[in-house]
Amino acid sequence: MTREEFMEKMPEVLGHGTKEEYGELFDKVDVAQADSITWDNLISLILLNLKEKDERARSAVIPQWKEPQLLPMIHKDVIQNIIFLKSSSRYLTISKEGLLGVWEESLKLQEKIPITSDTIKLKTMWVTNLVPLENVNKIAVASTSKEICFYDLLSNKEFPCQYKLQGLRNTPVCMHYWYNPQDANESVLTFGDIAGKVQAIVFNTALISLFEKPTTSSSEDEETTMIINWRELVSGYHRCCSTLEHRLHNQEWVRQVIYDASLDAIISSTTSHVNTVVLAWREKSKQKWIKKTCFNITQGINTFDYHSRLNLIATAGLNHRVCLWNPYVVSKPTGVLWGHSAPVIAVQFFTARKQLFSFSKDKVLRLWDIQHQLSIQRIACPFTKSQEFKCLFHFDEAHGRIFIAFNNQLTLLSMKNETSKVTSHEKPVTCVLYNSLFRQVISSDTESTVSFWMIDTGQKIKEFTGCHGNAEISTMALDPSEKRLLTGSPDGAIKIWDFNGHCHHTLNVGQDRAVDISQILVLKKTIIVVGWERAITVFRLRDFTPFLVQPEEWKGGAQHREDILCAAFLPPQTLVTGSYDGEILIWNNSTENAHHVLHPYYQRRLHLQSDTHSQKQPRVQRGLSSPLSAGDTLLGVNSSEIDTEGNHAVMKLSFLEARKTITVTGGANLVSCGGSGYVRFWNIFKKQLVAEFVAHSGAGSIIMTIDKTNQHLITGDPSGCLKIWNIEEYCLHFNESQVFQPPPLRRSFQPHEDRISSLETCAHGSRVLIIASSADGSVSVSEVWGSLIGIFGQMEHWRIKNPVPPPQSDVGGEIPAIEDAPGAIALLSEVSTEQTETDMKDKGGLSSMFNQEENTNFNKNPQESTTLKKKTYRFCHGGVLQKSSSAFRSLHIGTLEEVAEVNKPDFLVNPEKYFREKPEEGCPKNLKIASLAETLRAAFDEKSLFPKEILDRERKAKQLCQQTCSRGKIKRNLKQISLKEK
Repeated sequence: MTREEFMEKMPEVLGHGTKEEYGELFDKVDVAQADSITWDNLISLILLNLKEKDERARSAVIPQWKEPQLLPMIHKDVIQNIIFLKSSSRYLTISKEGLLGVWEESLKLQEKIPITSDTIKLKTMWVTNLVPLENVNKIAVASTSKEICFYDLLSNKEFPCQYKLQGLRNTPVCMHYWYNPQDANESVLTFGDIAGKVQAIVFNTALISLFEKPTTSSSEDEETTMIINWRELVSGYHRCCSTLEHRLHNQEWVRQVIYDASLDAIISSTTSHVNTVVLAWREKSKQKWIKKTCFNITQGINTFDYHSRLNLIATAGLNHRVCLWNPYVVSKPTGVLWGHSAPVIAVQFFTARKQLFSFSKDKVLRLWDIQHQLSIQRIACPFTKSQEFKCLFHFDEAHGRIFIAFNNQLTLLSMKNETSKVTSHEKPVTCVLYNSLFRQVISSDTESTVSFWMIDTGQKIKEFTGCHGNAEISTMALDPSEKRLLTGSPDGAIKIWDFNGHCHHTLNVGQDRAVDISQILVLKKTIIVVGWERAITVFRLRDFTPFLVQPEEWKGGAQHREDILCAAFLPPQTLVTGSYDGEILIWNNSTENAHHVLHPYYQRRLHLQSDTHSQKQPRVQRGLSSPLSAGDTLLGVNSSEIDTEGNHAVMKLSFLEARKTITVTGGANLVSCGGSGYVRFWNIFKKQLVAEFVAHSGAGSIIMTIDKTNQHLITGDPSGCLKIWNIEEYCLHFNESQVFQPPPLRRSFQPHEDRISSLETCAHGSRVLIIASSADGSVSVSEVWGSLIGIFGQMEHWRIKNPVPPPQSDVGGEIPAIEDAPGAIALLSEVSTEQTETDMKDKGGLSSMFNQEENTNFNKNPQESTTLKKKTYRFCHGGVLQKSSSAFRSLHIGTLEEVAEVNKPDFLVNPEKYFREKPEEGCPKNLKIASLAETLRAAFDEKSLFPKEILDRERKAKQLCQQTCSRGKIKRNLKQISLKEK
């Protein structure tokens, strides 16, 4: 099929896509530029793309781990190595004192076998390493006796020593064994010693015999140990094998050595900064080293690992860095992984996912994404209390197990089995926030874990574990600068973190006892905490000098009758709190006194009392209790009306700050939701309930959030269902009667399987996104129109593209057109007192949160408040938000008046008066532009180029230099004259 045919047929057959897109696809398939492709070519490209997509998705998966497990301590000295035998499905561990531990695949101890020596006693021999010889069912053990023993695993006896290689000049300390999977006769045993020598034994007939057997051997001697001398191997006496060696490490201990078949080279390393890593290639025909590549790494390395598919060498540096090297480029690494704060002592590739493990001296394990060179997981566990230890790290990729040995103690980290259900956290998610500064989503769970996600891709950036020990995180908040994170927990503490995981302060909310913390409000002068014992706890930011900050007394005292569940703040000084019994208290944040209480059913009680005491009781409005006088208290309300079952509980409060004309129109500016699925709209200036409706019938307590433009109300219920309501035109004006009609429902969908625990919105360009967390352990991102973008933690990352037209509503009728909300809307405070503006500047860091004050606005004339609002701005996070220009509802729309005929301007009637075709006589016809050469030869004028101050300073410096030089010459002349006179 030609290009034209492909572009013509494919849109018709598939029904979507443009001809240009299929033309680009054709060019990708037609790599040979034959101007014709076949179905095989197209299918091959599709399979390759799917394979790359699958690899990318697999590399993005972050493994989840079970609790660390300590294996039985059978060794008395340092564990030197741990291996897994595929043939027998057993683990082997060997320690310095020569004790071999045999473990079942389930890590149950099977037996302990001491490795003995005939010539040297066990007490004076140290085992240095152990490697398996899988193709011949043997193991090789190196020791300080300068010998390598080969033990048979298939013998009837317990690991008899079959061969013993002696005559080595130095002690071998590291070994590696490789065999050819296609031809098991080919194998290579490499080892390095304490004198910097790297040696290799190349076996040609390994399946028949590793070494030449003596001709005098009989059947009775089959179980005896065969002694092999290194000189015999070098001289070529054993025809079934050959030897290779080099001494490029300058008498430094060889810490690690491997042979890689893809490079056909031996890679070795030391801790020296000279010849740190050496690659030695060999020519098979001559059996000699033909090329040696040396890497000089500053401060040296502890160990390395090689990934053959990526062709990368990862080194564990003593300078706290993990470097990625191309074997053919020695000048500089291709990548440097930063993050460890101590020397890195182990690295190992996770080959299936193209990830890398690294372990440092401070017992921190990190997992790196090689493609993006980012740390995607950090595990810090108190593996051992000792500061001095010999560490061994081994990752068994086939079983998903990490073994970390500290001296003689073996610790196990097992990877959890991956399930099809996508979850963001292992435990139920309790709270979610959006950080617009870093464009990150922050989520917390009941296991005291805080995770950070990129909103653009869904990728996990970092994770803080054990923030409050074993206590859950019940709520979180960001400071105004969005550079500090506050986490609250039932342990009675609130901690202030930076985004590097450092805790700056601890707020002692519960006075060293456990209390419930339901919400944290970070204002400019104070931090307000609500939750337990019907009280408000306040922290003054001026007192944030010590690490442990104590609370101060709230002047208004405990005015609620039940626990406070939520709070909201409207600048400059309005604070509202909602409680379990449905009460909403309005406070003056400056005086810290409550002056009104709102309740949806107080109207009925007060209305009944006004009937019997019409002459004594003042007129009250619906949903309003009388203001508190000096001698009254909110605790005096009839106790029979207290809601003890939470049917009217206020779970969330939110101000409609974008509604700037509420004081004039009398509409709603406060929204509450909670018990029995109700959502209520209030006007706090008139202290009345404007509207109420059931958002989720029979759902119990619900939660909500409102976007910054106050166009969308999002509600969530215990079943995991979300509803998006259009409240742009809802309750904008005052109504004599209470409104029970709900606002238009945009969309209803269910992104979660369990209770919605927290909701948040964020603006992504011109789009509004909904971030929802659930008790099912997942955090989802959805369009405000109801389409699910993804769940944080899924294998495939998303990429939020340009907005698409919104779909049609699924609740009947078309979706009405909505004007594009501007990026920033002026949030103006409406009060009847004097107003003034205080500029809030964002200085960054913790100081910005502790040195900001609430904006207090004053107006000398109450009648001029409306006029003043049109001219004022509000400072938000250091910037000025302009007044919105998209409030089309405030424009008057009427018929257009007829326009009288407009005469043409004179320059159109008489163009010759204004536009001349010929230039004037005084103007030159051709302007000659100076050439570059002439410009360069022009005189250079310093006075016209530099400011006078700079020229004066340079002139004074020259004068001072000349004076100094002249003085020096005079002194030298005087010395010479005095010397001549003497």
